[in-house]
Amino acid sequence: MRSRVRGRGWRHSPLRRRSDVVEAWTVVAVIALLLVGAPLAGVIAAWRAHGDALTMAREQRAGLRQVRAEVIDRAPGAVPLPQGGRRLSAKATVRWTESEKGPRTATAHVPAGTRTGDRVDVWLDAGGRSVPPPPDDASVWYRSVTVGICATGGAVALTLLGHTAVRHAAMRRRLAEWEQDWARTEPGWTGRRA
Repeated sequence: MRSRVRGRGWRHSPLRRRSDVVEAWTVVAVIALLLVGAPLAGVIAAWRAHGDALTMAREQRAGLRQVRAEVIDRAPGAVPLPQGGRRLSAKATVRWTESEKGPRTATAHVPAGTRTGDRVDVWLDAGGRSVPPPPDDASVWYRSVTVGICATGGAVALTLLGHTAVRHAAMRRRLAEWEQDWARTEPGWTGRRA
């Protein structure tokens, strides 16, 4: 039967080896990294991702303009599609009026369930083409939280992988030390020569 001695790396004992001390301190480091380091890595990654996503959203918004348009015709058999990870949308023909160019029409993605005559917000690029809307605040936060969770998970996985490697190295070293000690001790017990 296998017995596990608690605190083997901390107590002074003639059986304690350097590998036991290294393994004991590694456990302390792993606990600290799991409780403090991994969450901190996640928070820092999420904070940076939030800043990058806000900058990207501002840049996209600067090159686009939003107009209020009226749906004049739904595309026949238009199947609602997810629009850039956001809500479902379908294609429809929309019309709006610009002050210098007069009435304009275009095919645009509108929210699913929109009927003829409904008014919708449409995003246009510099050439007047309909484009998907820029990321909103919810999308920016969703991306930031996702990056933070992934960074935390990666830090946890890296910590546990490192701990496993240290434990295997300590075990190999411990077995080698025990083999050397047994090679010195065995002749006295068994009467055989090494």
